[in-house]
Amino acid sequence: MSDIKIVPVTGRALLNRFILLPERLYRDDPHYIAPLHLERQEALTPKNPFFGHAEVQFWLAERNGRDVGRISAQIDKQALALRPDGTGFFGMIAAEDDPAIFKALLDTAAGWLRARGMTRMQGPFNLNINEETGLLVAGFDTPPMLLMGHDKPYIGPRLEQYGLVKEKDVYAYLYDMTVDLPASVRRLLDRPLPKDLTVRQIDFKRYNEEIRTVTSIFNDAWASNWGFVPLTETETDYLAKSLKPLLDPRLTSVVERNGEPVGFLIALPNLNEAIRGLNGKLLPFGWAKLLWRLKVKGLKTARVPLMGVRRTAAQDMIGSLLPFLMVDAVRREGLKKGFTHIELSWILEDNFPMRRMNESLGSEAYKTYRIYEKPL
Repeated sequence: MSDIKIVPVTGRALLNRFILLPERLYRDDPHYIAPLHLERQEALTPKNPFFGHAEVQFWLAERNGRDVGRISAQIDKQALALRPDGTGFFGMIAAEDDPAIFKALLDTAAGWLRARGMTRMQGPFNLNINEETGLLVAGFDTPPMLLMGHDKPYIGPRLEQYGLVKEKDVYAYLYDMTVDLPASVRRLLDRPLPKDLTVRQIDFKRYNEEIRTVTSIFNDAWASNWGFVPLTETETDYLAKSLKPLLDPRLTSVVERNGEPVGFLIALPNLNEAIRGLNGKLLPFGWAKLLWRLKVKGLKTARVPLMGVRRTAAQDMIGSLLPFLMVDAVRREGLKKGFTHIELSWILEDNFPMRRMNESLGSEAYKTYRIYEKPL
């Protein structure tokens, strides 16, 4: 490994190299979609509120003056406060298919975490569990949707060769919106709703308040899930700002019982469908292509990154129907706008209620992402 040099990322120039590296590594992959450079520059700097409760370091691997790999390491103080188990994280991993490069990168991340008192390394997370989670290990034959990762098939075996082992798999389900809900569910949904139950869309006139409401439901609904870290108030504000340009109220659903919001679903148009082929650039002509694809051609796919039902509301027969009510509301509006498929992701492999719901819709677990771990 003497010809491999590990360079800590400091400053804008090195960060740009860090962001651009996958575009060269994946140039022969027809399903890779380069994220917008402007979005990555914001997500990987302290503009991202994750940096407010985490310590983060990026590195590049160089060989003969050429960038050949990258990795990050993160210590999330909020996660450690919830689970003081000494777990640090790695992520953003991409490299040429050479075990020496992977070893140099992983050794560097592990050493950085160990020097700060961590006793276990887990990942990949880009950068945390509420962003891009896991390494793609199945489903390489389709492009990723908005805020989902796409990796080379050789990366998993290289991580395992290093000694990382599977901790947890998460799934992405693809639902054909043109197919109606199962007849048994449809019969239940077509009955008059209980008088205390209403289904509505997010109210843009009260946008910030609505985002705080759905964040509160999200934090409650998933509190007992593996690896859960709640969204902070700062992250909620950032989420509200970043989602607003993409959010269409017709692709949202909020369920209320007795006037109190107890469940929500937010689907986002799959921006990756619109930026494909732009190579991450909006200039000089990327803006025009993006606007044409969004406003004229229209998108056919969307993704549900946020969904939840308060635990107290999910415990009876009506509560078990709430997810179907929300999916059906978004499905009907989505079809009017020309959407045909929607991704529900990500779903833990042992979250059997959500898996059963997705599979009862006829949706397919078409991508698998793996989270690895290794004692330090």
